[in-house]
Amino acid sequence: MKTFRHLLVFASAWLMAFFFTALPVLAEEGAKPDPADSSTGLIFRWLNFLIVFGGIVYLVAKYGGAFFRGNAKAIAASIQESTTAKAEADREMREIETKIARLDHDVAEMREEARRNWAAESERLHTTEQAEIEKIAHAAREELAATERAAQQEVREIAASMAVERAAAVVSSRMNTEVRARMFQSFLSELGRGSN
Repeated sequence: MKTFRHLLVFASAWLMAFFFTALPVLAEEGAKPDPADSSTGLIFRWLNFLIVFGGIVYLVAKYGGAFFRGNAKAIAASIQESTTAKAEADREMREIETKIARLDHDVAEMREEARRNWAAESERLHTTEQAEIEKIAHAAREELAATERAAQQEVREIAASMAVERAAAVVSSRMNTEVRARMFQSFLSELGRGSN
């Protein structure tokens, strides 16, 4: 690439030098007849044109081909990179569009899952609550039954105690001294036999 620039600078400098050297000759044109108008001048003009044109063609052929091939390769590489980048961007865009399209579906799924979780948790809490209520009711029934048994036992004890007292009172009122004395004698004879 630098070589091609050097070539262009060189060719420009050569053309400028040619024009500046030809300028005084062109200024004198009006004073003398133009030798270029002669057949020899015409041949030299064509010869000059062919030399200049041949030099330009030679320089372009020698240095331009490599320049243009390098430039074409750089352009092809840029096009390839751009195509790859565009394909990647298109792929990412399709993925994003797919995700956006699925977003409503995903939100609906999340809501449905949250609803199912809420229903399951509500059912679990209701079941747990019912189990706790049953436990409390069972414990209350057991406590009432135990209290009832204790009260019945106490009532039996009180009734037995009252029955014994009443029986003692009845026996005591019906017993006379003679029956008491015989009972005492019988008790003493029993004691005496037990000691022998």
